[in-house]
Amino acid sequence: MPGRVAPATLLPMTLPALRIPERPKRPTLEGSVAVRDERRLSFAEYGSRRGPAIVWMHGTPGARRQIPVDARAYADEVGARIIGIDRPGIGSSTPHLYENVLDWTEDLRLLLDALAVDSVRVIGLSGGGPYALAAGAALPERVHGVGVLGGVAPTRGPDAAEGGIIQLAVHAAPLLAATRVPLGIALTGAIRTVKPLAGPALDLYAAVQPPGDKHLLGRPEFKAMFLDDLLNGSRFQTSAPLADLLMFTRDWGFRLADVKVPVRWWHGDDDHIVPFRHGQHCVDRLPDATMTTIDGESHLGGLGIAVAVMDELLALGA
Repeated sequence: MPGRVAPATLLPMTLPALRIPERPKRPTLEGSVAVRDERRLSFAEYGSRRGPAIVWMHGTPGARRQIPVDARAYADEVGARIIGIDRPGIGSSTPHLYENVLDWTEDLRLLLDALAVDSVRVIGLSGGGPYALAAGAALPERVHGVGVLGGVAPTRGPDAAEGGIIQLAVHAAPLLAATRVPLGIALTGAIRTVKPLAGPALDLYAAVQPPGDKHLLGRPEFKAMFLDDLLNGSRFQTSAPLADLLMFTRDWGFRLADVKVPVRWWHGDDDHIVPFRHGQHCVDRLPDATMTTIDGESHLGGLGIAVAVMDELLALGA
């Protein structure tokens, strides 16, 4: 059944005693895991190493620390384990272009094995949504539930959704394929150049966003988290966002009907990046899924209710 949530009132009711710092703590553990073809995936962990695990797939752009401060505090409070993963080409993850979104799950399997994670829930924000769904399709024996926050919809095949900004990437796919590597190098250089102005640049970006995103980006703890993630993740390379865009213009390698595990989808009804109708389009095609509308929120609205998202996912499965 579809539902609605107002993030401004939900969080205080969920965690009345939780203390949320304005600046993000460093991860309890960071490192890299060897995966296929002599590559590596880097990760960051928060919370308890022995608690129920949640893999958090960052948006596009983003990196392994793109996890809300209150979600980290909640993990400490309830003894959960959050694992943020850098996709190839960001942070310390080796640059690589997967054949399709499903292909990445073989690397995920190796990472989970290395970290001794037998069962997991997966959350994907925006561009991380397709990767979270792929995990549910490929690893149903390990993935007990998938949470999608304003996730990107397919652009190819029978599940394709029409319209949206993602269609710009579809039209530009040949150019992206030809220039992905030099564009990534140029983007890394540009970020290094403007690093001292990162704070004002984020303020400028927030100023032109819809009210929901503008309010969220104006909160000190969210601004600090985004800046920490951006500057830490882009120290060496920034080709992952371009690889993501190219991947989203391809067939994902699985159908939404293949995702048999429970999926909980949250989407802002004022989303200007991924239209709300794209989220509903996907939910209608998933075998076991519910849609929760985040009233008055835009693309980043799911981050504002991260605690409620984690709480619901942890209740799924064994």
